[in-house]
Amino acid sequence: MSKTNKGNFFEDFTIGQVIRHATPRTVTVGDASLYSALYGTRFAVQSADSFAQALGYPRAPIDDLLTFHVVFGKTVPDISLNAVANLGYAGGRFLAPVFPGDSLTAVSEVIGLKENSNGQSGVVYVRSTGFNQDGVEVLDYVRWVMVRKADPAAPAPEAVVPKLPAALAPDSLGSAVPVLDLEGWRDDLSGSSARFGDYEVGERIDHVDGMTVEEAEHMLATRLYQNTAKVHFNQFTEGQGRFGRRLIYGGHVISLARALSFNGLANAFHVAAINGGRHVAPLFAGLTVFAWSEILDAQPLPGRDDVGALRVRTIATKDRPTGDFPYKDGETYDPSVILDLDYWVLIPR
Repeated sequence: MSKTNKGNFFEDFTIGQVIRHATPRTVTVGDASLYSALYGTRFAVQSADSFAQALGYPRAPIDDLLTFHVVFGKTVPDISLNAVANLGYAGGRFLAPVFPGDSLTAVSEVIGLKENSNGQSGVVYVRSTGFNQDGVEVLDYVRWVMVRKADPAAPAPEAVVPKLPAALAPDSLGSAVPVLDLEGWRDDLSGSSARFGDYEVGERIDHVDGMTVEEAEHMLATRLYQNTAKVHFNQFTEGQGRFGRRLIYGGHVISLARALSFNGLANAFHVAAINGGRHVAPLFAGLTVFAWSEILDAQPLPGRDDVGALRVRTIATKDRPTGDFPYKDGETYDPSVILDLDYWVLIPR
């Protein structure tokens, strides 16, 4: 029995396989501070205990995407250590708040497999769930990832591609947010006076700012999440690969786009769900990320008059400002687009 882990290859996965991932991770204020340093996130609820407590939280919760990345990172050694690329997400739900001091673990189930036509790799679909130290589910989501085969001659499994929802229903949102005392919400401190009723379906928002990615930043980020995928930090191997350099973790792009969205969506403080996401093209250090968003839907939450839900599509680009909202020409993405993310956020009413 080998004492080292070479990771799973495509032919090692089977439908229904359940994997319990190492290692439990206690999330601290230090992690939250480093996350802020990496992305410049400014959402007030996650930034200040005083602001969060005025609304009814016991303290500032951990940023939703930091929770996502920590849970995601747990899954990498077993699911995507030998990945070619992470391809997309669907059906992601943020189910409970995470606070500094909470310890997170993750479990994944293989729900789909499809070998690629070249016989060199295949796509693995997994549903991953994150739990806190009390066994409470804090997050679940589906992702699909292209994984190398160790033996190209290994027989292809029967193709199983799961049916995934195009979007989560509004009545499934909001469990990670307590009922808020909006008397404590101060627009001057949150950074915007725009609330739920101020956004219209079809509205497009240019987030204006750009952020250049440095090599050290995305390296720190993957290590912060204990993400061991070699494509992100092993230049010795990646220098001999398809791109000749390290590939930036797709979640790093998601967090950059979310941080940039503050300029226009400052009061959209909580990511409630990820309906779907696609990493359209790779990103490398030295390039500058810009973002714009479109409001796809606006829905009240059943039984709640404190917050409403906005369904948002955020598009991130590389080295291209987004004042003219670059997206698609027919079915073909603009060459600058690197991320197409469809998600629900909660915003005070």
